[in-house]
Amino acid sequence: MDAVLSGGAVGSSHDFFLRARARLSLEIHSAEGRRGDLDLDPDLWERAGVKATRPAAVLVPIVDRPEPQVLLTLRTELRNHPGQIAFPGGKIDPQDGSPAAAALREAGEEIGLSRALIEPIGYLDLYLTFSGYRIVPTLARVAPDYELTLCAAEVADAFEVPLAFLMDAQNHSLRSREWKGVTRRYYAMPFGERYIWGVTAGILRNLYERIYA
Repeated sequence: MDAVLSGGAVGSSHDFFLRARARLSLEIHSAEGRRGDLDLDPDLWERAGVKATRPAAVLVPIVDRPEPQVLLTLRTELRNHPGQIAFPGGKIDPQDGSPAAAALREAGEEIGLSRALIEPIGYLDLYLTFSGYRIVPTLARVAPDYELTLCAAEVADAFEVPLAFLMDAQNHSLRSREWKGVTRRYYAMPFGERYIWGVTAGILRNLYERIYA
């Protein structure tokens, strides 16, 4: 059994990226597996009247340090994303050549992350949200000497969280809340003062399942 399954140890960055390259691909069909906000309770999709039709992409940036880190953002108090912890990303525009291209463009626009420092590795599963988005997450290696310029209108902060913490299933707690008359369950991964939950935690859970479980 992999060490991560019991103790959260993911090993070196080299080990992680080697494993990720063996399991993921940038072929579009590799994102056909579906996950989503209600995948813990699949029958609630129909009851909640959810239709996920708007294409979107996010970058899942893994910083190549001796102990790999996940780069996350704190959204500004926007109407659609009030103070949530998120990955860089947004809608896929017609001119984007692929979901990965959209994720890279959004990372540049939101946090000023240079394309030259990003190596896309592969897609995680398509993630459907209760707000109507069809998100394709792109896992990528980020060089550790990056510098950021945050778009103040969209991002209040950017920070790193150890990948080992996020890949430890013991840190994946299940929470619930009422939404549209149904009880929705979701993952949460509190890290100090940072409350990682919802779509972001769901995508991280998918990363755990694709790479380690």
